[in-house]
Amino acid sequence: MKIFTAEQIRQLDEYTIKNEPIPSINLMERAALAFTYWFTEKFPDTAIPINIFCGPGNNGGDGLAIARMLHHRFYDVVVYRCRIGSSTSEDFDVNLERLPGHGGVPVHEIEKGGALTELPEGGIIIDGIFGSGLNRPVEGFWAELLEHLNRQPATRVAIDIPSGLFADKPTEGAVFLADFTFSFELPKFAFFFPENQHRVGQWFARSIGLHPQAIESTQTPYYFADQSFVRSYLKKRHKYDHKGIFGHALLIMGSYGKMGAAVLSSRACLRSGAGLVSVHVPKCGYEIIQTAIPEAMVSVDRHQYLFSEAPEAGGYDAIGIGCGLGQKKVSRKALLEVLKNAERPMVIDADALNILGKEKGWQKHIPKGSILTPHPKEFERLFGKAANGFERNERQIEKAQELGIHIVLKGAHTSIAAPDGNCFFNSTGNPGMATAGSGDVLTGIITGILAQGYEPLKAALLGVYLHGLAGDLAAQKCGQEAMIAGDITEQLGAAYKMLEA
Repeated sequence: MKIFTAEQIRQLDEYTIKNEPIPSINLMERAALAFTYWFTEKFPDTAIPINIFCGPGNNGGDGLAIARMLHHRFYDVVVYRCRIGSSTSEDFDVNLERLPGHGGVPVHEIEKGGALTELPEGGIIIDGIFGSGLNRPVEGFWAELLEHLNRQPATRVAIDIPSGLFADKPTEGAVFLADFTFSFELPKFAFFFPENQHRVGQWFARSIGLHPQAIESTQTPYYFADQSFVRSYLKKRHKYDHKGIFGHALLIMGSYGKMGAAVLSSRACLRSGAGLVSVHVPKCGYEIIQTAIPEAMVSVDRHQYLFSEAPEAGGYDAIGIGCGLGQKKVSRKALLEVLKNAERPMVIDADALNILGKEKGWQKHIPKGSILTPHPKEFERLFGKAANGFERNERQIEKAQELGIHIVLKGAHTSIAAPDGNCFFNSTGNPGMATAGSGDVLTGIITGILAQGYEPLKAALLGVYLHGLAGDLAAQKCGQEAMIAGDITEQLGAAYKMLEA
């Protein structure tokens, strides 16, 4: 699924109106109907008071159309018309005239400087004041209105985008703090950054029938990796396949006191489908790996407690390195040796990333096509601080292009920046995955998929998606609060089956 700018969405609207063809008022009707179908499923209790705030533009026109449709479905609806500026859109005027007369849907006027009405507790506020075309911060009286609505004891729902939120850049000024946001056709770019979490709430996107040819031909570097998108990359297995076909993965992990990271990653690597998995560990980890993961083979370092030497890597199809490795001088030296000798893309995580953050000159030795999997703090150590999510995403893409690598920035919508400048936001996962070892599991999954012969970008996309999907299944079984990293690995089989279904 593509992610477009607000201007591109406006152009898609115009193209659809011209080439379907369809009058703009009918396209608005279609959008309002999509919202109404979703809303009535989400909030089936028609006795809940609904208060819809409508600005003078097409976002307000959507709100008026929704008010009419909810009234016809027996909801108790009140409209608040916000008189912002001196003009209204044509489609706003049409939908204002279409509202049921004789007080069927009461319309209250809100003018600049007017009183701000207290709303009944337990109701729903629907926001249709400012749309995605907003290009300056909301200030003054209308900012006071948004802040007033945010204080009301009600559930807040935004039409298309919360009022005051910029769709494509960092937001300044007041913003309607939505509990739910219903986006027309596609999610907005701003939805994918943590600073907007409390502004957007839980978001949904549904098609309103924008022209598929226009969507296909419109270019963007941003994508939302949903199930249909990721499933197309999944390889099928055949009757006479054997373990040699599915690759041999090498994991260089663990140190004294941190062997659990190697165990978690190794088990996930096996569960991801790799034919063979070898784990290079210090001597103190030999019995641990052999006992905890009998399916894995062990390569033993000469050092008792630390990673100190690069193992022979010629016979392996993929290498994952970093989990529980430590950052001692001897391990740093051995990491550099691995990087310099690598002949194919690697998966690099955890302490290996922290070492590269300290030794920035070593980043030039990262094999082209490799997959780095930092969390935000590790990313900051590698590439510097960013003022906000937008700036961090720009830097992520720049560094992926500059170094010729894939950067998997972990988070609620883990983003994957590719060397060609494209960026993919993941659609699976939940807060229960914010637990020790979850990143080690991801490293094992991606390494195992890479070993099976997948291209690095596809390995990263599949690995991140399956990791999140397994986490969602684990949350259903265990609850988010009680989840541990091993629960994610245990659900990988079910995640594969769900993706294949």
